[in-house]
Amino acid sequence: MNYQETLQYLYDRLPVFHLVGSTAYKPGLDNTYRLMTYLDNPHQKFHSVHIAGTNGKGSVSHYMAAILQEAGYKVGLYTSPHLVDFGERIRVNGQMINQKYVINFIKKNIETIETIQPSFFELTMAMAFSYFADMKVDIAVIEVGLGGRLDSTNIITPILSIITNIGFDHVDFLGNTLSQIAAEKAGIIKSGVPVVIGETLPETKPVFMLKSTEMEADVFFAEEDDSPDFIYYEQDKMLFSYHQQEYYSGLTGLYQLKNLATVFMASKVIQDRTTFSISPEALRKGIKDVCQITGLRGRWELLQSEPKVVADTCHNVQGIQAIVNQLKFQHYKTLRIVIGMVHDKDITGVLALLPEGAVYYFTHAQVKRALPAVELRNKAEGFNLSGKAFELIKDAVGNAITEADKEDLILITGSNFVVGEALTLF
Repeated sequence: MNYQETLQYLYDRLPVFHLVGSTAYKPGLDNTYRLMTYLDNPHQKFHSVHIAGTNGKGSVSHYMAAILQEAGYKVGLYTSPHLVDFGERIRVNGQMINQKYVINFIKKNIETIETIQPSFFELTMAMAFSYFADMKVDIAVIEVGLGGRLDSTNIITPILSIITNIGFDHVDFLGNTLSQIAAEKAGIIKSGVPVVIGETLPETKPVFMLKSTEMEADVFFAEEDDSPDFIYYEQDKMLFSYHQQEYYSGLTGLYQLKNLATVFMASKVIQDRTTFSISPEALRKGIKDVCQITGLRGRWELLQSEPKVVADTCHNVQGIQAIVNQLKFQHYKTLRIVIGMVHDKDITGVLALLPEGAVYYFTHAQVKRALPAVELRNKAEGFNLSGKAFELIKDAVGNAITEADKEDLILITGSNFVVGEALTLF
Protein backbone atom coordinates (compact mmCIF):
# COMPACT_ATOMS: atom_id res chain seq x y z
CA MET A 1 0.00 0.00 0.00
CA ASN A 2 1.13 3.56 -0.67
CA TYR A 3 0.45 6.42 1.78
CA GLN A 4 -3.06 7.23 0.54
CA GLU A 5 -4.01 3.56 0.39
CA THR A 6 -2.72 3.10 3.93
CA LEU A 7 -4.81 6.01 5.19
CA GLN A 8 -7.84 4.64 3.36
CA TYR A 9 -7.29 1.31 5.09
CA LEU A 10 -7.30 3.10 8.46
CA TYR A 11 -10.50 4.97 7.64
CA ASP A 12 -12.31 1.99 6.09
CA ARG A 13 -11.14 -0.76 8.39
CA LEU A 14 -11.31 1.02 11.73
CA PRO A 15 -14.05 3.15 13.30
CA VAL A 16 -13.15 6.85 13.09
CA PHE A 17 -14.92 8.89 15.78
CA HIS A 18 -14.46 12.30 14.18
CA LEU A 19 -16.09 10.99 10.99
CA VAL A 20 -18.88 8.69 12.21
CA GLY A 21 -19.40 9.67 15.86
CA SER A 22 -20.48 7.44 18.73
CA THR A 23 -20.24 4.12 16.87
CA ALA A 24 -16.45 4.54 16.83
CA TYR A 25 -16.13 5.23 20.56
CA LYS A 26 -14.55 2.39 22.52
CA PRO A 27 -14.38 3.27 26.22
CA GLY A 28 -11.76 1.52 28.31
CA LEU A 29 -8.06 0.86 27.96
CA ASP A 30 -7.94 -2.90 27.28
CA ASN A 31 -7.21 -2.53 23.55
CA THR A 32 -4.63 0.13 24.23
CA TYR A 33 -2.73 -1.99 26.76
CA ARG A 34 -2.79 -4.96 24.37
CA LEU A 35 -1.34 -2.77 21.61
CA MET A 36 1.30 -1.30 23.91
CA THR A 37 2.37 -4.74 25.12
CA TYR A 38 2.74 -5.96 21.55
CA LEU A 39 4.76 -2.84 20.62
CA ASP A 40 7.06 -3.17 23.66
CA ASN A 41 5.45 -0.32 25.60
CA PRO A 42 6.77 2.69 23.67
CA HIS A 43 4.85 5.08 25.97
CA GLN A 44 7.32 4.26 28.74
CA LYS A 45 10.30 5.41 26.70
CA PHE A 46 9.80 9.20 26.77
CA HIS A 47 8.63 11.90 29.15
CA SER A 48 5.28 13.55 28.51
CA VAL A 49 2.81 16.33 29.32
CA HIS A 50 -0.85 15.25 29.27
CA ILE A 51 -3.55 17.80 28.37
CA ALA A 52 -7.34 17.48 28.70
CA GLY A 53 -10.23 19.96 28.65
CA THR A 54 -13.42 20.84 26.83
CA ASN A 55 -11.92 23.74 24.87
CA GLY A 56 -8.40 25.06 24.42
CA LYS A 57 -6.51 21.81 24.85
CA GLY A 58 -5.31 21.88 21.25
CA SER A 59 -4.00 25.44 21.52
CA VAL A 60 -2.38 24.77 24.90
CA SER A 61 -0.78 21.60 23.50
CA HIS A 62 0.77 23.53 20.62
CA TYR A 63 1.92 26.37 22.88
CA MET A 64 3.61 23.89 25.25
CA ALA A 65 5.24 21.99 22.38
CA ALA A 66 6.59 25.22 20.87
CA ILE A 67 7.95 26.44 24.21
CA LEU A 68 9.66 23.12 25.00
CA GLN A 69 11.15 23.00 21.51
CA GLU A 70 12.50 26.53 21.90
CA ALA A 71 13.95 25.40 25.23
CA GLY A 72 16.15 23.04 23.24
CA TYR A 73 14.29 19.75 23.58
CA LYS A 74 13.24 17.26 20.91
CA VAL A 75 9.47 17.37 21.23
CA GLY A 76 6.74 15.03 20.09
CA LEU A 77 3.22 16.39 19.67
CA TYR A 78 0.09 14.24 19.43
CA THR A 79 -3.23 16.00 18.75
CA SER A 80 -6.56 15.30 17.06
CA PRO A 81 -8.40 15.60 14.80
CA HIS A 82 -6.43 16.76 11.78
CA LEU A 83 -7.73 19.52 9.52
CA VAL A 84 -6.12 18.74 6.17
CA ASP A 85 -3.50 15.99 6.44
CA PHE A 86 -3.40 12.94 8.73
CA GLY A 87 0.21 13.76 9.56
CA GLU A 88 -0.90 16.82 11.54
CA ARG A 89 -1.80 14.45 14.37
CA ILE A 90 1.75 13.23 14.95
CA ARG A 91 4.68 15.65 14.86
CA VAL A 92 8.26 15.80 16.06
CA ASN A 93 9.72 19.30 16.34
CA GLY A 94 6.85 20.57 14.23
CA GLN A 95 7.42 18.15 11.34
CA MET A 96 4.61 15.77 10.44
CA ILE A 97 5.21 12.05 10.79
CA ASN A 98 7.18 10.52 7.93
CA GLN A 99 4.77 8.99 5.41
CA LYS A 100 6.97 5.91 5.00
CA TYR A 101 6.75 5.36 8.76
CA VAL A 102 2.93 5.33 8.56
CA ILE A 103 3.02 2.82 5.69
CA ASN A 104 5.57 0.55 7.36
CA PHE A 105 3.87 0.69 10.76
CA ILE A 106 0.59 -0.59 9.33
CA LYS A 107 2.32 -3.15 7.10
CA LYS A 108 4.41 -4.51 9.98
CA ASN A 109 1.54 -4.70 12.47
CA ILE A 110 -1.44 -5.52 10.27
CA GLU A 111 -2.00 -9.01 11.72
CA THR A 112 -2.12 -7.62 15.24
CA ILE A 113 -4.44 -4.83 14.10
CA GLU A 114 -6.82 -7.38 12.57
CA THR A 115 -6.74 -9.44 15.78
CA ILE A 116 -7.15 -6.65 18.34
CA GLN A 117 -9.57 -4.57 16.24
CA PRO A 118 -8.60 -1.20 17.78
CA SER A 119 -10.44 2.00 17.00
CA PHE A 120 -8.86 4.50 14.63
CA PHE A 121 -7.88 6.65 17.61
CA GLU A 122 -6.36 3.75 19.54
CA LEU A 123 -4.24 2.75 16.59
CA THR A 124 -3.08 6.24 15.63
CA MET A 125 -2.13 6.85 19.27
CA ALA A 126 -0.12 3.61 19.29
CA MET A 127 1.54 4.73 16.06
CA ALA A 128 2.36 8.10 17.61
CA PHE A 129 3.88 6.62 20.74
CA SER A 130 5.97 4.18 18.68
CA TYR A 131 7.14 7.04 16.46
CA PHE A 132 8.10 9.20 19.45
CA ALA A 133 10.05 6.30 20.97
CA ASP A 134 11.81 5.51 17.68
CA MET A 135 12.62 9.20 17.16
CA LYS A 136 13.97 9.35 20.71
CA VAL A 137 12.08 12.50 21.70
CA ASP A 138 12.99 14.11 25.00
CA ILE A 139 9.37 14.83 25.79
CA ALA A 140 5.97 14.52 24.09
CA VAL A 141 2.93 16.72 24.51
CA ILE A 142 -0.13 14.46 24.42
CA GLU A 143 -3.64 15.83 23.88
CA VAL A 144 -6.52 13.76 25.22
CA GLY A 145 -8.92 12.61 22.53
CA LEU A 146 -12.18 12.50 24.47
CA GLY A 147 -12.76 12.88 28.21
CA GLY A 148 -9.77 11.66 30.16
CA ARG A 149 -10.37 8.75 32.52
CA LEU A 150 -11.13 6.21 29.78
CA ASP A 151 -9.26 7.92 26.94
CA SER A 152 -6.63 5.79 25.22
CA THR A 153 -3.90 8.31 26.05
CA ASN A 154 -4.46 7.79 29.78
CA ILE A 155 -1.89 5.01 29.92
CA ILE A 156 0.96 7.52 30.23
CA THR A 157 2.48 8.79 33.46
CA PRO A 158 3.41 12.38 32.59
CA ILE A 159 5.61 14.90 34.35
CA LEU A 160 2.63 17.28 34.33
CA SER A 161 -1.11 17.02 33.75
CA ILE A 162 -3.13 19.97 32.46
CA ILE A 163 -6.92 20.44 32.37
CA THR A 164 -7.86 23.61 30.50
CA ASN A 165 -11.56 23.99 31.36
CA ILE A 166 -14.90 22.20 31.62
CA GLY A 167 -17.97 22.78 29.45
CA PHE A 168 -20.87 20.84 28.02
CA ASP A 169 -19.61 18.67 25.16
CA HIS A 170 -19.84 14.94 24.44
CA VAL A 171 -22.44 14.72 27.22
CA ASP A 172 -23.62 11.33 25.94
CA PHE A 173 -20.22 9.90 26.93
CA LEU A 174 -19.00 12.10 29.77
CA GLY A 175 -22.16 12.98 31.72
CA ASN A 176 -24.78 15.69 31.61
CA THR A 177 -23.59 17.78 34.56
CA LEU A 178 -20.42 19.85 34.81
CA SER A 179 -19.28 17.92 37.88
CA GLN A 180 -19.67 14.60 36.05
CA ILE A 181 -17.71 15.90 33.07
CA ALA A 182 -15.04 17.31 35.40
CA ALA A 183 -14.70 13.91 37.08
CA GLU A 184 -14.02 12.28 33.70
CA LYS A 185 -11.42 14.91 32.81
CA ALA A 186 -9.87 14.62 36.29
CA GLY A 187 -9.22 10.98 35.50
CA ILE A 188 -5.89 12.01 33.97
CA ILE A 189 -4.58 13.18 37.36
CA LYS A 190 -1.88 10.70 38.40
CA SER A 191 -0.36 9.83 41.74
CA GLY A 192 2.26 12.38 42.71
CA VAL A 193 2.13 14.18 39.35
CA PRO A 194 1.42 17.94 39.57
CA VAL A 195 -1.67 19.18 37.74
CA VAL A 196 -2.50 22.63 36.38
CA ILE A 197 -6.16 23.62 36.08
CA GLY A 198 -6.90 26.45 33.67
CA GLU A 199 -10.44 27.55 34.51
CA THR A 200 -12.87 26.35 37.14
CA LEU A 201 -16.53 26.75 38.00
CA PRO A 202 -18.27 26.33 41.38
CA GLU A 203 -19.33 22.85 40.24
CA THR A 204 -15.89 21.75 39.01
CA LYS A 205 -13.26 23.10 41.42
CA PRO A 206 -14.23 20.77 44.29
CA VAL A 207 -13.95 17.82 41.90
CA PHE A 208 -10.37 18.73 40.99
CA MET A 209 -9.41 19.41 44.59
CA LEU A 210 -10.82 16.08 45.76
CA LYS A 211 -9.13 14.08 43.00
CA SER A 212 -5.77 15.77 43.47
CA THR A 213 -5.95 15.11 47.22
CA GLU A 214 -6.85 11.47 46.58
CA MET A 215 -3.88 11.09 44.19
CA GLU A 216 -1.53 13.16 46.40
CA ALA A 217 -0.91 15.40 43.41
CA ASP A 218 -0.12 19.10 43.87
CA VAL A 219 -2.76 21.19 42.10
CA PHE A 220 -2.19 24.68 40.65
CA PHE A 221 -5.07 26.90 39.53
CA ALA A 222 -4.07 29.28 36.74
CA GLU A 223 -6.95 31.65 37.49
CA GLU A 224 -5.46 32.36 40.94
CA ASP A 225 -2.51 34.06 39.22
CA ASP A 226 -2.56 37.37 37.32
CA SER A 227 -4.46 37.19 34.04
CA PRO A 228 -2.84 38.12 30.72
CA ASP A 229 -4.34 41.38 29.41
CA PHE A 230 -4.95 42.23 25.77
CA ILE A 231 -3.21 45.40 24.51
CA TYR A 232 -3.71 45.52 20.73
CA TYR A 233 -3.09 43.71 17.46
CA GLU A 234 0.12 44.38 15.58
CA GLN A 235 0.24 42.92 12.07
CA ASP A 236 -0.47 39.21 12.52
CA LYS A 237 0.29 39.00 16.27
CA MET A 238 -1.58 39.77 19.47
CA LEU A 239 0.25 41.95 21.96
CA PHE A 240 -0.63 41.30 25.61
CA SER A 241 0.79 41.96 29.05
CA TYR A 242 1.48 39.51 31.85
CA HIS A 243 3.18 40.29 35.15
CA GLN A 244 4.07 43.78 33.85
CA GLN A 245 5.83 42.39 30.78
CA GLU A 246 4.68 42.50 27.18
CA TYR A 247 4.44 39.44 24.96
CA TYR A 248 3.35 38.64 21.41
CA SER A 249 1.15 35.66 20.66
CA GLY A 250 1.05 33.97 17.26
CA LEU A 251 -2.48 32.80 18.09
CA THR A 252 -4.61 35.93 18.02
CA GLY A 253 -8.08 35.00 19.29
CA LEU A 254 -8.92 36.84 22.48
CA TYR A 255 -9.94 33.53 24.04
CA GLN A 256 -6.25 32.59 23.88
CA LEU A 257 -5.64 34.87 26.87
CA LYS A 258 -7.26 32.22 29.10
CA ASN A 259 -5.21 29.51 27.44
CA LEU A 260 -2.08 31.60 27.94
CA ALA A 261 -2.77 31.88 31.67
CA THR A 262 -2.71 28.07 31.72
CA VAL A 263 0.47 27.98 29.61
CA PHE A 264 2.33 30.39 31.91
CA MET A 265 1.36 28.39 34.99
CA ALA A 266 2.26 25.08 33.33
CA SER A 267 5.64 26.41 32.22
CA LYS A 268 6.38 27.61 35.75
CA VAL A 269 5.48 24.23 37.24
CA ILE A 270 7.70 22.43 34.73
CA GLN A 271 10.55 24.80 35.51
CA ASP A 272 10.12 24.49 39.30
CA ARG A 273 9.06 20.87 39.70
CA THR A 274 10.79 18.82 36.99
CA THR A 275 14.21 18.28 35.46
CA PHE A 276 13.15 20.19 32.35
CA SER A 277 14.16 23.84 32.10
CA ILE A 278 12.26 26.62 30.32
CA SER A 279 14.03 29.95 29.99
CA PRO A 280 12.14 33.26 29.74
CA GLU A 281 13.42 33.55 26.16
CA ALA A 282 12.08 30.11 25.20
CA LEU A 283 8.73 30.95 26.77
CA ARG A 284 8.51 34.25 24.92
CA LYS A 285 9.54 32.88 21.51
CA GLY A 286 7.40 29.75 21.78
CA ILE A 287 4.29 31.83 22.42
CA LYS A 288 5.10 34.31 19.65
CA ASP A 289 5.99 31.80 16.93
CA VAL A 290 3.74 28.91 17.96
CA CYS A 291 2.14 28.52 14.52
CA GLN A 292 5.43 28.47 12.61
CA ILE A 293 7.04 26.11 15.14
CA THR A 294 4.21 23.59 15.39
CA GLY A 295 2.17 24.06 12.22
CA LEU A 296 -1.06 24.83 14.09
CA ARG A 297 -3.91 26.15 11.95
CA GLY A 298 -7.57 27.06 12.24
CA ARG A 299 -7.54 29.13 15.44
CA TRP A 300 -8.84 32.57 14.43
CA GLU A 301 -6.61 32.21 11.38
CA LEU A 302 -6.51 35.02 8.83
CA LEU A 303 -6.81 33.44 5.38
CA GLN A 304 -6.99 36.59 3.26
CA SER A 305 -7.61 40.34 3.42
CA GLU A 306 -10.09 42.53 1.50
CA PRO A 307 -12.43 40.97 2.22
CA LYS A 308 -11.01 39.69 5.48
CA VAL A 309 -11.54 35.93 5.79
CA VAL A 310 -10.98 34.24 9.15
CA ALA A 311 -11.33 30.56 10.04
CA ASP A 312 -11.87 29.17 13.53
CA THR A 313 -12.58 25.59 14.52
CA CYS A 314 -14.87 26.37 17.47
CA HIS A 315 -17.73 23.89 17.43
CA ASN A 316 -19.57 23.98 20.76
CA VAL A 317 -21.38 26.51 22.93
CA GLN A 318 -18.33 27.51 24.95
CA GLY A 319 -16.26 27.98 21.80
CA ILE A 320 -18.94 30.00 20.02
CA GLN A 321 -19.29 32.25 23.07
CA ALA A 322 -15.58 33.05 22.72
CA ILE A 323 -16.00 33.79 19.01
CA VAL A 324 -18.99 36.07 19.59
CA ASN A 325 -16.89 38.00 22.10
CA GLN A 326 -14.06 38.20 19.56
CA LEU A 327 -16.41 39.70 16.99
CA LYS A 328 -17.08 42.65 19.29
CA PHE A 329 -13.49 43.76 18.75
CA GLN A 330 -13.57 43.48 14.95
CA HIS A 331 -14.26 46.29 12.50
CA TYR A 332 -16.27 45.46 9.41
CA LYS A 333 -19.05 46.69 7.16
CA THR A 334 -21.02 43.43 6.95
CA LEU A 335 -20.42 40.21 8.85
CA ARG A 336 -20.76 37.06 6.73
CA ILE A 337 -20.64 33.66 8.43
CA VAL A 338 -19.97 30.39 6.65
CA ILE A 339 -21.06 27.70 9.10
CA GLY A 340 -21.54 23.96 9.18
CA MET A 341 -21.96 21.68 12.18
CA VAL A 342 -22.16 18.01 13.10
CA HIS A 343 -25.49 16.65 14.30
CA ASP A 344 -24.29 15.48 17.74
CA LYS A 345 -23.40 18.95 19.01
CA ASP A 346 -25.70 21.38 20.84
CA ILE A 347 -27.00 22.97 17.64
CA THR A 348 -29.70 25.11 19.25
CA GLY A 349 -27.30 26.29 21.95
CA VAL A 350 -24.88 27.49 19.28
CA LEU A 351 -27.55 29.12 17.10
CA ALA A 352 -28.94 31.00 20.08
CA LEU A 353 -25.57 32.77 20.47
CA LEU A 354 -24.94 33.78 16.87
CA PRO A 355 -25.53 37.42 15.81
CA GLU A 356 -28.82 38.06 14.03
CA GLY A 357 -27.44 40.83 11.82
CA ALA A 358 -24.98 38.63 9.94
CA VAL A 359 -25.46 37.09 6.49
CA TYR A 360 -25.24 33.30 6.71
CA TYR A 361 -23.95 30.65 4.31
CA PHE A 362 -25.03 27.29 5.73
CA THR A 363 -23.10 24.27 4.52
CA HIS A 364 -21.88 20.83 5.52
CA ALA A 365 -18.83 18.62 5.18
CA GLN A 366 -18.95 15.29 3.38
CA VAL A 367 -18.95 13.14 6.54
CA LYS A 368 -21.69 11.05 8.17
CA ARG A 369 -21.81 13.25 11.29
CA ALA A 370 -22.51 16.41 9.32
CA LEU A 371 -25.90 18.08 9.77
CA PRO A 372 -27.29 18.75 6.27
CA ALA A 373 -27.01 22.41 5.30
CA VAL A 374 -30.75 22.74 4.66
CA GLU A 375 -31.57 21.39 8.14
CA LEU A 376 -29.10 23.79 9.73
CA ARG A 377 -30.63 26.69 7.79
CA ASN A 378 -34.15 25.68 8.85
CA LYS A 379 -33.12 25.46 12.50
CA ALA A 380 -31.35 28.82 12.22
CA GLU A 381 -34.48 30.54 10.92
CA GLY A 382 -36.05 29.90 14.33
CA PHE A 383 -33.34 32.16 15.78
CA ASN A 384 -33.81 34.92 13.18
CA LEU A 385 -30.63 33.90 11.37
CA SER A 386 -31.09 34.07 7.61
CA GLY A 387 -29.05 32.92 4.65
CA LYS A 388 -28.65 30.33 1.92
CA ALA A 389 -27.79 26.63 2.13
CA PHE A 390 -24.93 25.15 0.08
CA GLU A 391 -24.18 21.47 -0.52
CA LEU A 392 -20.48 22.18 -0.98
CA ILE A 393 -18.21 24.16 1.32
CA LYS A 394 -16.32 25.61 -1.63
CA ASP A 395 -19.59 27.06 -2.97
CA ALA A 396 -20.50 28.56 0.40
CA VAL A 397 -17.08 30.18 0.74
CA GLY A 398 -17.04 31.26 -2.91
CA ASN A 399 -20.45 32.93 -2.67
CA ALA A 400 -19.51 34.70 0.55
CA ILE A 401 -16.38 36.15 -1.07
CA THR A 402 -18.20 37.09 -4.29
CA GLU A 403 -20.96 38.91 -2.42
CA ALA A 404 -18.64 40.64 0.03
CA ASP A 405 -17.41 44.21 0.02
CA LYS A 406 -13.67 44.56 0.67
CA GLU A 407 -14.50 45.96 4.13
CA ASP A 408 -16.61 42.94 5.10
CA LEU A 409 -15.57 40.15 7.48
CA ILE A 410 -16.14 36.52 6.49
CA LEU A 411 -15.96 34.01 9.33
CA ILE A 412 -15.72 30.27 8.57
CA THR A 413 -16.60 28.19 11.62
CA GLY A 414 -18.75 25.56 13.37
CA SER A 415 -16.78 22.38 12.64
CA ASN A 416 -13.25 21.07 12.23
CA PHE A 417 -14.37 19.52 8.95
CA VAL A 418 -15.70 22.77 7.52
CA VAL A 419 -12.56 24.67 8.48
CA GLY A 420 -10.28 21.88 7.29
CA GLU A 421 -11.89 21.83 3.85
CA ALA A 422 -11.93 25.63 3.67
CA LEU A 423 -8.19 25.78 4.38
CA THR A 424 -7.53 23.86 1.16
CA LEU A 425 -9.25 26.65 -0.80
CA PHE A 426 -6.70 29.28 0.22
